[in-house]
Amino acid sequence: MTQPLVRVTRRLHFNAAHRLYRPEWSDSRNAEVFGPCANPNWHGHNYEIDVTVEGPVHPETGYVMDLGHLKDLVNSSVIDDVDHRNLNLEVPWLEGLNPTTENFVVAIWKRIEPGMPEGVRLSRIVLWETPRNYVEYEGPPSPRTPSPRSPSPSAPEAEGS
Repeated sequence: MTQPLVRVTRRLHFNAAHRLYRPEWSDSRNAEVFGPCANPNWHGHNYEIDVTVEGPVHPETGYVMDLGHLKDLVNSSVIDDVDHRNLNLEVPWLEGLNPTTENFVVAIWKRIEPGMPEGVRLSRIVLWETPRNYVEYEGPPSPRTPSPRSPSPSAPEAEGS
């Protein structure tokens, strides 16, 4: 019997600092394009990351993937490297990359995807930079039929709520 395909999501949290800028541009050009995010003294975010995987429900466990294992994978491949770090200066796999949220989510995908267990597909990553701003990435184009769009995620609760 064919098992149903199900998506499951794990949300994790980390803090990091960064600066958006292009080194070949002048400070005034960087400020014009990136606004306060080009501050030479950096700025930080309390990031939330939603990692969604998709696969068949295992007939014995009832899982697509043990969410504890997914948490461990995201921690070891991403969060341990970026939490309480400067993304521009302290994360080798971001070296040379302007750490916009768009660039960052693609780099995160490349770190997590190789660790997916057999039969489980990394389906989507939502990276929240603030409770109001997030990016979504569903991976590189694939010859497979794209999955239907999922509804937008709920905003993470603000601290103290």
